[in-house]
Amino acid sequence: MALAHLLEIMARLRAPDGCPWDRVQNHRTLRWHAVEEVYELLDAIEAGDDLELEEELGDLLLQIVFHCQLARERGAFDFERVTQRLIDKLIHRHPHVFGQAQAKNAAAVWAQWDRLKQAEKRGTRHERSSALDGIPKRLPALLRAQKLWKKATQAKLASARDPQRWRASRRVAAGQRPAKRPGKMWVAGVLFSLAQHCQERGWSAEELLRAETQRRERAWRRLERRER
Repeated sequence: MALAHLLEIMARLRAPDGCPWDRVQNHRTLRWHAVEEVYELLDAIEAGDDLELEEELGDLLLQIVFHCQLARERGAFDFERVTQRLIDKLIHRHPHVFGQAQAKNAAAVWAQWDRLKQAEKRGTRHERSSALDGIPKRLPALLRAQKLWKKATQAKLASARDPQRWRASRRVAAGQRPAKRPGKMWVAGVLFSLAQHCQERGWSAEELLRAETQRRERAWRRLERRER
């Protein structure tokens, strides 16, 4: 079986007489390799290149196998346990497929998944006490800002009528005024103008947005605590 052979190869690479590079790695030294592999996978998907897609999926699998081998050596877990946990999760979170629950559309499936996920974590150290929990801290700043805004509006901690919503866009857009519902091209132009504005001043657009997102998150969390 190919997967069993792959696990054997990974163990051999980590053996005392294995590969010098593989032997000195740990979870932390490998963490950004996984990020890079995901971005290369995205490139392959967007290119519609099946040959590249096949290779990049293999590279991503290598990261998973590598981390499982490291954990196995520490006596924490192994690939078998990771796989079984995934199987259990998929069955439990799809009761409309493997049980008697009903879910008529993708939105219902997503809402059900979220409810089950929260119930699983309740009473554990991973319990989500805030509606804003669950967003990876290392997401790219723009993606994280969008996800945080979505959670904040769903929890009614923020409003789609936020008066700050277009303030920065208006300044950067050199006097342009957005339509009642700004189109994608207008928004894309504003985003690019913001990036250009930062570059010209030696600022990091990524860090500025990350800091602003953190500021708003702190404010929404304070509001959430007051409303309990």
